[in-house]
Amino acid sequence: QSAKCGACGPGYATPLDAMKGKYCPREEIVYLPCIYRNTGIEKPDYLATVDVDPKSPRYCQVIHRLPMPNLKDELHHSGWNACSSCFGDATKRRNRLILPSLISSRIYVVDVGTDLRAPRIHKVVEPVELFWKGNVANPHTTHCLGSGDILISCLGDPAGNGKGGFILLDGETFEVKGNWENGEKVPPLSYDFWYQPRHNVLMSTEWGVPKVLADGFNPPDVERGLYGRHINVWDWSTHTYVQAIDLGKGSIPLEIRFLHNPDAAEGFVGCALSGAVHRFYKTEKGDWAAEKVIEVPSKKVQGWLLPDMPGLITDILISLDDRFLYFSNWLHGDIRQYDISNTRKPKLVGQVFLGGSITKGGPVTVVEDKELQCQPEPFVIKGKRVPGGPQMIQLSLDGKRLYVTSSLYSGWDKQFYPDLVKEGSVMLQIDVDTERGGLKVNKNFLVDFGKEPDGPVLAHEIRYPGGDNTSDIWM
Repeated sequence: QSAKCGACGPGYATPLDAMKGKYCPREEIVYLPCIYRNTGIEKPDYLATVDVDPKSPRYCQVIHRLPMPNLKDELHHSGWNACSSCFGDATKRRNRLILPSLISSRIYVVDVGTDLRAPRIHKVVEPVELFWKGNVANPHTTHCLGSGDILISCLGDPAGNGKGGFILLDGETFEVKGNWENGEKVPPLSYDFWYQPRHNVLMSTEWGVPKVLADGFNPPDVERGLYGRHINVWDWSTHTYVQAIDLGKGSIPLEIRFLHNPDAAEGFVGCALSGAVHRFYKTEKGDWAAEKVIEVPSKKVQGWLLPDMPGLITDILISLDDRFLYFSNWLHGDIRQYDISNTRKPKLVGQVFLGGSITKGGPVTVVEDKELQCQPEPFVIKGKRVPGGPQMIQLSLDGKRLYVTSSLYSGWDKQFYPDLVKEGSVMLQIDVDTERGGLKVNKNFLVDFGKEPDGPVLAHEIRYPGGDNTSDIWM
C-alpha cells in the first residue's frame, strides 16, 4: 500500500506509483481460478493460490485450493471489491476477490483479507439474484468503482440470449442492487469493459450469444450474426448506451484496455477472429472512433477446422507506464510485445512461441504463411511438452515479468486443444526487457496443473493480491 498520505485507501495514487514506487513489492503469490467443467472430472472448480516467490521453498507450487460448493460453475475472470479507484477512501480495503461464474451465473465473494495465502468463501450470490433483480446472466468482468460499489458486465439474459447489461453489487454487503444501465437501449452482446470517468465514458465489447458459445465454436454462427463486432460506448454519468463502433463482421472484440493514465482518451481492443488490434480514441467532435493498428495475418493450413487459421487474439494488456502492449495468439501459439510510444504505430519488439496449433510434427500443415519461414518447434519446458497455446496474461507491476496460462474456456479448450483438457493447463513466466523490448521464457518456471490432486484442471486468469495491470482503474 502506498504510504504517502496519512490515510489512504486501497491501491496506488497513480499508475506510475504502482509501477516504480518503493511501495510496490514484487508479487509473491497469485490467484487463479481452476476449472473442471468439460474435463470429465466431476469436481467443483476452485481458486488456487500459487507461490511465485523465487526465494520460497514452494516456488511454482499450488499452496492452497479453495473449492467452490457447486459443480460446473465455470469460474473465469475475477476482480476486486476495492482498488485504486477508491484510493482516496481510507475506510476501504482490497480484501475480497469477486469471482463470477460464466456458466452457472453464480458470484462468489472470496475473503482474501483474513489469510492472504488461504482464501475462504465470504458470500455466495445465487444466480436467481441476477435473474430477478437485473434480468441478466453469464457475468464476466468485474471492476470496483470509486463509489464503493462493484460493477459486473453480463453476456446475456437468463434464457441464454445475448444482452449487453450490467449489474451492481453493494461493496459492503455484496447484495445485488440491480442494473447499472439506464434506458431501454442496450447492445445485443457484451463481454469485457473499462471505464474512464475523466472522459465520462465506459466502453464494453462483445463476445457472442451465451447459449451459442457455451459448448464450442461453430464458424457459421459468425455469419449468422451471433458473435460480436462492436465496441459499445456508454455515457458514464447517465449510464446510457450512446454509440456503437463497428470493427467489422467476424471481428469478435474481446479484451478492452484504456491507457492507464486517467487523462488519456484512447486505448486498445484485441479482436479474436479478425486477428486485429484496434486503437480507439476520442475525436475532436467528442464522440469515439477506432482504427486498426495491428493485424496478425491468418495462415493457410491443412488438417484443421478451417482452411484459414486466425491467430485468435484472446488477451491483451498494457504496461502501467503505457509504453508496451502485449497480447496472446492462442491458436498460432505466440505472445507479442509492442512498443506503443506512438499509439498509432505500434512497433513489434518482442515475440515468443509457447505451443499453439501449428507446431512441427502436429496434425496441421501450414501451406502459406505471411510471417514465418517454417512451423515453430513444439514448446518443451522442464521436459514437458506443453499442450494448448498462450492465453491469459498478467504483467508484474514493474513490467518485468509476464505470467501466462493456456486455457481459454473449457468448452473451446475441448474443441481446439483436446490434449489440454486431458493433460491440464500450465502457468509460465516470461522475462521482459523493459528498456529495448524483448521476451524470453523463464526456463525455471512451470506450474503444471496436470498434476493436481483431483486430476488435470484448466487454470485461467491470474490476479495478484495487491492489484495488477488489468484490474485497477485510476480516477
